Amino acid sequence: MEIEFWWLLALPLFFVMGWLAARIDIRQIVHESRALPRSYLSGLNFLLNEQSDKAIDAFIEAVRIDPQTIELHFALGSLFRRRGETDRAIRIHQLLVDREDLSEEQRLQALEELGQDFLKAGLLDRAEAVFLRLRGTRADDRAARYLLEIYQQEKDWVKAVDIIRELPAHEDSHWQREIANFYCELAVQALADSRFEDADAHIAAAIAANRACVRASLILGDIFAAQGKDEEALEAWKRIENQAPAYLALAAQRVMDAYRRLERVDQGQTLLRSWLERHPSLDLLDELFHWEIDQDGAQAAYELVREELRRNPTLLGLDKLLEAALLTAPVEHRGDIDLVKQLIHSHTRKVARYRCDTCGFKARQFYWRCPACGGWETYPPRRTEEFDLTP
Repeated sequence: MEIEFWWLLALPLFFVMGWLAARIDIRQIVHESRALPRSYLSGLNFLLNEQSDKAIDAFIEAVRIDPQTIELHFALGSLFRRRGETDRAIRIHQLLVDREDLSEEQRLQALEELGQDFLKAGLLDRAEAVFLRLRGTRADDRAARYLLEIYQQEKDWVKAVDIIRELPAHEDSHWQREIANFYCELAVQALADSRFEDADAHIAAAIAANRACVRASLILGDIFAAQGKDEEALEAWKRIENQAPAYLALAAQRVMDAYRRLERVDQGQTLLRSWLERHPSLDLLDELFHWEIDQDGAQAAYELVREELRRNPTLLGLDKLLEAALLTAPVEHRGDIDLVKQLIHSHTRKVARYRCDTCGFKARQFYWRCPACGGWETYPPRRTEEFDLTP
C-alpha cells in the first residue's frame, strides 16, 4: 500500500496543532486559578473540613478583594443563615437583589435565598411578600411550598387550603390528608366560637377531602356534644373503629362523658371493654381503669388490669396493676407495693411517650401535627412501649 505524500506533511501539522491547543488550555486554567482570591480557596478548604467559622472569615476576605464574585456572596449568605446569623444573611442577599448587573436567573436565586432568610428569622410577613414575588417564575413550585409553610405557621388555614390546591399532584393522598386537617383546624376555631353551622361545613369539607379522616369524626362528635346531641355524638365517635381503631383511645373519654350525661355509664364501660378486647391499647386501658375504680371499686379495676396484663404484658400495664393493688392491699403491705410501684414508674416515664413516624420526635402528649418536622398525622396514638412489643 502506497502512502500519499500529503500525509507526510499532515501528520507533523496535526501534532503541532494539538500541542498548541494543550498549551492554550493549560494557560487558561492557570490564569483562572490565579484570578481566584487565595482566601476563596482557603474558605473552600475550611468548609470541606467543617470549620464554618474560618470558612466565613475567608469568604468575607474573598468578597472584599473581589466584590464581583456573585457565587461567593451566595455561599457566604447560606453559611450565615445556617449558623443562625440571619441579619447578616439578609444584608448579603438584599444587596444581591438590588444589584443591576445580575442575570434574571441570579436575581431569582437571590430572592429565594432572601425569602428563606426572612422565614428563618421569623419575619413571616416579609418572607410571604418575597415568595409571592416568585409566583409565576421558574421558582413557582418552591415558592408555593414556602408559602404553605408560612400559612401553617400563621394558622391562616384558608390560604393554606388555597395554596395547597395549586401544588402539583394535589390529588395525591398526602395532600388530601393535609387539606382535611386544615379544614379540621377551621372547624375547631368555629366550634370554639359556637359557630356550629360553620363548624359543620368545615367538617363536611374535611370528609370530602379525606373520608378516612379520624380527626373529622372526633370533631363532628364534639360539635354534636356541644349542642346537647349526645346520641349523634356517640355515633360519630363509634365510626372511628371502622376508620382507624388505633385512634379509639382519643375518643374514650368523650364517649364516657356522653354516656355519663345520658346516665348510662354501664353501657359506656361495656363499649370500652369491647374496644379494649378487640384493639389493645394502653391509653384505652388507662381510661377504662379510672372508670372501673369510680364505678365498681378498686378490686374490679385490679381484675381488669390483671387480665389485660396477661394478654399484653407491658410495664405501663404493670404500673396500673400496682396502683390498683395499693388500693386493695392490707395496710401493712402497702409500703412495699408503693416502693415497687415507684421503681416501675421511673421506667415507664421513658416508654410512655408518643413517637413521630417521620422524624422520630417523642412527646408526652399526642399531636396531630409533629412539632419537630411539621408532618400531619405522623403520630400514631400508641405509646413507644407498644411499638417495642409489636413483632
